[in-house]
Amino acid sequence: MRGRRMIVIALAVVLLATPGAGAREETTLRVLSFNVHAGTGVDGTFDLVRTAEAIRATGADVVGLQEVDVHWSERSRYTDQAAELARLTGMRVFFAPIYDLDPEPGHGQRRRYGVAVLSRHPIVAAVNHQLTRLPTVNPDPVPELAPGFAEVVVSVRGEPVHVYVTHLDHRPDPAVRATQVREMVAVLDRAPPGARQVLTGDLNAEPDAPELAPLFARVTDAWRAAPGTGEGRTYPASAPASRIDYVTFSGPLRATHASVPATTASDHRPVLAELTEPQ
Repeated sequence: MRGRRMIVIALAVVLLATPGAGAREETTLRVLSFNVHAGTGVDGTFDLVRTAEAIRATGADVVGLQEVDVHWSERSRYTDQAAELARLTGMRVFFAPIYDLDPEPGHGQRRRYGVAVLSRHPIVAAVNHQLTRLPTVNPDPVPELAPGFAEVVVSVRGEPVHVYVTHLDHRPDPAVRATQVREMVAVLDRAPPGARQVLTGDLNAEPDAPELAPLFARVTDAWRAAPGTGEGRTYPASAPASRIDYVTFSGPLRATHASVPATTASDHRPVLAELTEPQ
């Protein structure tokens, strides 16, 4: 992948069901995007069990997580949230740090913060791509390349699906987001022609924001393709007014349903989409 080596995690071959001559059983992939706010809910309480329960309640097969702490600080009790959410949900996990810092005094494990993928399906490969960022851990940040754009390949009934998780710049000035969108599209374009691709994330912009236009020229917004009840708003969780969290897709997939599950386990509500492959 242009100098990046895909890390092979595991490989499981699953035979396709063949209920009739040449026929293939339709598979629904339930995809969730959830900014978990490092496990802290609207009430200001850190409760990772509550976060996991909110994820399990959706029945999601694949989950893109943002704002995940791994031994980060006291705010999340120095928990490895990626590993713990995988344990609590019974899913596989790949964690892609944005920041990887020295331990705090008195602690031996590196402080990491980023995005993650949870999957009920086997993860066969994974990579942590770079995007241009304005680091929030620096007092005088300047735009620089940094990791934290996750790509995993999951095996769904023997077929590869590329799943991406991103978290774009939150600042009112869209310049960094616009750069990030161009870089994400370039990564998406590296996949094999016709690949099944699912991109989830907190884009920190409404769907009609000009800086997102190149992305939506490349992928389909699941909410627009199959809207559920309401307007898809996710933030703030207590009274959603903005639609900034997304499930998108490309390739031989279609959206059959989308929803915003009601939860206050984070300051965002998640987005859930059901995707199938036309027969």
